[in-house]
Amino acid sequence: MASFPWFQASDNPYGVVFESVAGLTERIKDALESGFGEVAIRGEVSNLSRPRSGHLYFSLRDQAASVRVVMWRSDAQRLPFELADGLAVRLVGRLTVYSPRGEYQIIAQAVEPEGMGAGELAFRQLFARLSAEGLFDPDRKRRLPRFPRKIAVVTSPTGAAVRDLLQVTGRRWSGTDVLIVPTRVQGIGVGKEIAAAIELAGLAPGVEVVVVARGGGSAEDLSPFNDERVVRAIVGCPAPVVAAVGHEIDVTLADLAADRRALTPSEAGELVVPDAAEMAMHLDRLAQALRHAGSGRLRDARLGLDRLARELNAALGQDLERRRHRLDRLKTSLEALNPEAVLARGYSLTLADDGKSLVRDPSQAPVGNLIQTVLAGGRITSRVEA
Repeated sequence: MASFPWFQASDNPYGVVFESVAGLTERIKDALESGFGEVAIRGEVSNLSRPRSGHLYFSLRDQAASVRVVMWRSDAQRLPFELADGLAVRLVGRLTVYSPRGEYQIIAQAVEPEGMGAGELAFRQLFARLSAEGLFDPDRKRRLPRFPRKIAVVTSPTGAAVRDLLQVTGRRWSGTDVLIVPTRVQGIGVGKEIAAAIELAGLAPGVEVVVVARGGGSAEDLSPFNDERVVRAIVGCPAPVVAAVGHEIDVTLADLAADRRALTPSEAGELVVPDAAEMAMHLDRLAQALRHAGSGRLRDARLGLDRLARELNAALGQDLERRRHRLDRLKTSLEALNPEAVLARGYSLTLADDGKSLVRDPSQAPVGNLIQTVLAGGRITSRVEA
């Protein structure tokens, strides 16, 4: 201090005297904040950091300079889109000095993308993320049942959408029960309610199809159907889902995630139930076709049976003839072996006196015994004398 006599001098040429770095920084901070207040600035996001605290830290730069930016968690949570490095934005915030490093920075209060609305950017970012997960892939789409016994409709119970859908389903097919699962379809926080209603509809006993319906409206009115929770509820629903949101030109993420998209609630009714009149006409055409086919097949069958009968008779005749020839051969063989046939040719048989035992050797007929001679025409009884 002794070598700087001007340090304590009230009339020194350097102006105000500061006793510490902190004091200097604090004076600069006060001057900067009071002199600038809120600032609006545009630039490109870089070095984005997302710590667990929920605050956002990044730099905003252009071709010549950069400035550090912090956005506290309470403001960051209100961003409808996701900040990313390289994104051109406009922001509004307060200019301040970060004392530990002696750096000036901006505390951002609001950020929006440059060149498009925040909602549009949020939609595009969410679409890209969910697409990467495969939630919109055609391969995961399920077929609607042909004749559903029960459908659930997630919609406002007082809106025109439910009236149109009930009118169409009632006129087309009376064999399907309709369960209304009421929910708001417009307003703050509606996305969560719609998602909960879809989950409830999918778990209702017997429900085979779920219809999510809402009439037309502005992009803001339809925004709940771009809610990520609604998309995941549709994909996770155990029953196939038909989305009938808005009009033909309105496409929401719910439409893309659904198994089928209907341009209007009325068309949804046409998709989920068959037309009884068309089915009756179809059945009549089938009956006529069956009758024609049946008569033709009957004629073919009759011709086929006649042919089979002729073939069977021929086969049976041939088999019978073969059996007759075989029988004749067997008869001839048996006749050749018949002893009576041998006797007819002049041979005879000699039996003992009992008339049963065949005499094959003279020793079997001692002198004095009676024997019987069997001829073709009868028997002769003789006595053995020699």
